[in-house]
Amino acid sequence: MNPVTTPPPGAAAGTGLTALGPQATTLLNRLDRVFESWALDAAAEPMVTAPLLPVARLAELDFYRNFPHQAMVAAPLRLHKTDAGHDPGDGAFPADAMEPARLALPSAACYGVYLHLAGQDLPEPRRVTVLGRCFRREDHYEDLRRLLGFHMREIVALGPLPYTDEHLRHFTGRIEEFAARLGLPLRKEPAADPFYDRGGPRALLQRLAPVKYEFLYEDLAIASVNVHRNFFGDRLGITLAGTGEPVFTSCVAFGLERWLSVLTRRFGDWERASAAVERALAAE
Repeated sequence: MNPVTTPPPGAAAGTGLTALGPQATTLLNRLDRVFESWALDAAAEPMVTAPLLPVARLAELDFYRNFPHQAMVAAPLRLHKTDAGHDPGDGAFPADAMEPARLALPSAACYGVYLHLAGQDLPEPRRVTVLGRCFRREDHYEDLRRLLGFHMREIVALGPLPYTDEHLRHFTGRIEEFAARLGLPLRKEPAADPFYDRGGPRALLQRLAPVKYEFLYEDLAIASVNVHRNFFGDRLGITLAGTGEPVFTSCVAFGLERWLSVLTRRFGDWERASAAVERALAAE
């Protein structure tokens, strides 16, 4: 294991939960400012979305059909008496001690954007950027490479199909240029995120035209560009003024802790990783 990314004392091994020290935090914030600046340069509007999302709304988007293995939900304790006491046995509360889980911990930052815009008729195409704290259940966790809770910067486009396609082309170029200046060899590979029903014509269309491409350093994806077509616009009633048609959407995502893992693996320690980022930015 790379000592740079070893969880600090107090982090429970294998839980996917850890804290970032001062150097890691500084670098994470620096990278996020870079990606946010790309979004603002493209006239994206900054947003802060809700930290939790309604389970019922995510169910409308087939989230629990497509991603049950990632899902994390939250519920309050079931209160019977004010003096009953609620001590977790063996470090956990049993299911019968909980109220129904009506809230979800988001697995991606863009869901909050689409749910916020549900039912709206957009006056023009738009971009939105958001920094989200995201959560995913995984079959295993590994230092900063694979976490239960992590930061995701996303840049979302909503509008007609050519607008959302150009969004991905533009940011693909920015990712590739930045990686080249960093001296970080990335490869772009198709991946599958089932935004659509697995059966029927939508699933066939996804197989014929991949909806997600990942940018990988060695074996780790650190960014992705994602095509949703008009899925979210149709399901959530987000339309474009003057057309009455559901918007198309696409998004670009950056897993910030994964960038930290890759940069320290590539350059050896926090100081050299931070210096490499500054050199790359100075070369713009």
